[in-house]
Amino acid sequence: MIKPIIAILLIFFSIIMIDTKEPISQKNPYTIVIHGGAGTIKKENLTKQQESDYNELLSLALKTGENHLKKGGTAVETVEMVIKILEDSPLFNAGRGSVFNNAGYQEMDASIMDGKDLTFGAIAGFTNLKNPIEGARIVKDSTKHAFLYGKRGQDFCISKGAAYADSSYFYSEYRWKQYQRALKKDTIELDHSDDIDEGNTDLQDSKKFGTVGCVVLDTHGNLAAGTSTGGLTNKKYGRIGDSPIIGAGTYADNKSCAVSCTGNGEFFLRGTIARDIAALKEYKHYSLEKAGKKTLKKLSDMKGRGGFISVDKKGTYIMMFNTRGMYRGVATSTGEFKVEMYASED
Repeated sequence: MIKPIIAILLIFFSIIMIDTKEPISQKNPYTIVIHGGAGTIKKENLTKQQESDYNELLSLALKTGENHLKKGGTAVETVEMVIKILEDSPLFNAGRGSVFNNAGYQEMDASIMDGKDLTFGAIAGFTNLKNPIEGARIVKDSTKHAFLYGKRGQDFCISKGAAYADSSYFYSEYRWKQYQRALKKDTIELDHSDDIDEGNTDLQDSKKFGTVGCVVLDTHGNLAAGTSTGGLTNKKYGRIGDSPIIGAGTYADNKSCAVSCTGNGEFFLRGTIARDIAALKEYKHYSLEKAGKKTLKKLSDMKGRGGFISVDKKGTYIMMFNTRGMYRGVATSTGEFKVEMYASED
């Protein structure tokens, strides 16, 4: 009788061991996708050091977010955490790297949305928050309102713990020169604009920066999205783009997908680009890829330039753009991890 009992016990324990070795992707799938702007991003316009810097920072952001998800962190927490890393770098047009407006200072916009209950927070025209995405999260969680603008909104966020940063924190010689060029030409420049003079090597540098965003599926099955930007160089009249506008530059709904956009905001506003992707999934039952392709065609037909990232409840993701490149990256529970920049990778 002993041998049969031992055999049964061995089978039992072997089953337990197999179960404990089951990869996280089978039990608690997650996906995190990020972008740092879409536009004229060509290999010949970046030095090896610049390319390395982008790879390193995008990889750091992905790894940080992925580690948080593995510990059971929520999608909203992860989005805020990852975007803060991108905002803290001068490489992108968000937070510390934000461009100068027409009056000679920064006006920053951001938003964050929870796909679980459709709650969101958005801020616009903030001048002295170290991390605008932190302000958006505070608006979401600490007020009955959803969208705050200007000094009074900023003061509220600071009173709730958002980190203040003096204007000197956002200054860089490069950004100042970019602003002076725009003033002299009386132009409003998108960092990744294809319209920038290809023959001017100084202006080519301005194509290396952009709006940042993150979309996440967490291990609890919830989606979230966030976007942060400094807007356009030399922007006027208190201009606000698509990044803080829910449905235009940011959207998340567990019924469909999470989306973050980058590009010429006026076109994303007109086309409600982020919401279109989600609506095609929810109401027409398109795959995420089909919804993305149809929406990108809509953007292109409008003569809009830019791109977007998105993830759905299955962990399926897209990173689409109609420009020469988009700083982007993805990490999934299946082990996929990659960072890309150009329109076609070698």
